[in-house]
Amino acid sequence: IADVAHYVTPGSALDREAWKRGNSTYFPDRVVPMLPDRLSGDLCSLHEGVPRACIAVRMVLDAHGQKISHRFTRAMMKSAASLNYEEVQAAIDGKPNDKTKPLLTPVLEPLYAAYDALKTARKHRQPLDLDLPERKIVLSDEGKVVSVDFRDRLDAHKMIEEFMVLANVAAAEELVAKRTPLLFRVHEEPSPEKLESLREVAQSAGLVLAKGQVLQTRHLNNLLEQAEGTEFDEQINLSTLRSMTQAYYGQENFGHFGLALKNYAHFTSPIRRYSDLIVHRALISANNWGKDGLSDSEIERLEETAKHISETERRSMMAERDTTDRYLASYLSERVGAEFNARISGIAKFGVFARLDETGADGLIPIRTIGREYYRFDPDSQTLTGEETGLTLGLGVSVTVRLAEAVPVTGGLTLELLTVDGKALPKGSGGRRGKGPVRRKANKSRKKAAKVKRKRK
Repeated sequence: IADVAHYVTPGSALDREAWKRGNSTYFPDRVVPMLPDRLSGDLCSLHEGVPRACIAVRMVLDAHGQKISHRFTRAMMKSAASLNYEEVQAAIDGKPNDKTKPLLTPVLEPLYAAYDALKTARKHRQPLDLDLPERKIVLSDEGKVVSVDFRDRLDAHKMIEEFMVLANVAAAEELVAKRTPLLFRVHEEPSPEKLESLREVAQSAGLVLAKGQVLQTRHLNNLLEQAEGTEFDEQINLSTLRSMTQAYYGQENFGHFGLALKNYAHFTSPIRRYSDLIVHRALISANNWGKDGLSDSEIERLEETAKHISETERRSMMAERDTTDRYLASYLSERVGAEFNARISGIAKFGVFARLDETGADGLIPIRTIGREYYRFDPDSQTLTGEETGLTLGLGVSVTVRLAEAVPVTGGLTLELLTVDGKALPKGSGGRRGKGPVRRKANKSRKKAAKVKRKRK
């Protein structure tokens, strides 16, 4: 990993600005970097054939993927080749090119063998295994959306992810063993309330989430496996995701629930995350590699730094999602009136959020437009149920919708519900049964939707 700490020293102007930004932010058309391009795109980028300062970790695994040992080194390196995921995967699949062919036997095949061993360890550890496709917005040179694709997840991607997770574990273990202050990446288990809501959603789908025992990720994976391939697959994946707490940075080590790990810190991306720069400096101090390690003033304000970069991370995530929503609304604004297949992705008192299969865009179906009856909202099971017809709308249900409105400025989409599970909406009498509240007007509904959409993100 590039030795960013060599260039960005504690208390320098570069360091103050990197702390302020906290992380890089990624938009479809640009990156707002944590560090200047001279560093992130050049001096701290491990270009092919160019000597670069780095911090390296050598990890030794057994045949079952368990880490036997690790050793950190501050060094200079020269990358033998700069390869992309697709050409590495093609080489392993029997189609090497001129660049990957000489590296296949000495480098790539042993790497994949190590990955196979790590998969064995992963299967035993059982980290949370959610199936959530990632969108990629493709823009023209003029900045217009050309298409919305879903990224392929190759074994090459998964391999690098597993190695990075292991390197992050090694960094945390190294610093814990040497009693050096650091920032952990913490992910706590779901709250009892969120867990009970997930259990109710599972029961309504005829599935079981074990009760009366200490929750482990394997229990959630078992639920996801029960749902896999059924009509409730997406519903259970979404509901499980919603039940999770948000990960954060902290001085106290509460472990990482989602990854099922006791010790975890971010080490692999100091170019784009300030948390990783802190860990690099901690490693420098712990191993007496130089005077550019953690300063006393940095150690004193570690908790402040943890809170700050946790907030900048959330800010970036919100900005990235809001920007994606605006691009998608712009893209779809030319298709108002078109019909789309979708799945319900959220339920609220004022309506239903549906995610379009084609683009992954979320839109609101206002409750006032659904049938001619009053709907009761159940926050625990995340459902709306018609009082007359008994029609139940829940997470993951397959629907057909018509795009009624697209507002690029806000990223808002308004949808009209046409069918539920392939069947036309049942028609109620239009009478108001029960003592439900008067339905909101359209503009109030939209404002509430925007507010809730931010909270859900």
